[in-house]
Amino acid sequence: MTCAFILGAAVWPGGRPSPTLERRSLHAAQMYHAGRVSRIMCCGGLGRNAPSEADVMVEILTGAGVPRTAILIEDRSTTTRENIAFGLERLGMSDEIVLVTDGYHAPRARAIARSLGIRCTSDSPAHKARPRTILRESGAWLKFLWQRMRGI
Repeated sequence: MTCAFILGAAVWPGGRPSPTLERRSLHAAQMYHAGRVSRIMCCGGLGRNAPSEADVMVEILTGAGVPRTAILIEDRSTTTRENIAFGLERLGMSDEIVLVTDGYHAPRARAIARSLGIRCTSDSPAHKARPRTILRESGAWLKFLWQRMRGI
């Protein structure tokens, strides 16, 4: 069985999904309907705005016709590392994992998974990275590399 892990993104005021959260969730729904994954793990805790990222993902997925029985929830994480680690705790190690995230984020997400001893692939919805996202991701890469050097 293959499980898609939707990596978290912001929830906006009023519980609305950010465009990133909506894009990732709808992409996972398409993967499910195409038969590429049999389950979907919604990863993401409570950020600045309620509800949790995972809860908003569930709403999007069920609205897109994904049965609730195919959806798993990990709603404690606040970082990419936690998305993957806590999702794995919930899932166990029996499934193949596909990380669903944006293309600019996918290489770091796969590197984090590898640092946790997980081999996985990633799949990204179509999205044009903006300078802001590239700068933010560059800083996140530096933090990841620094933590790896320190053994964290």
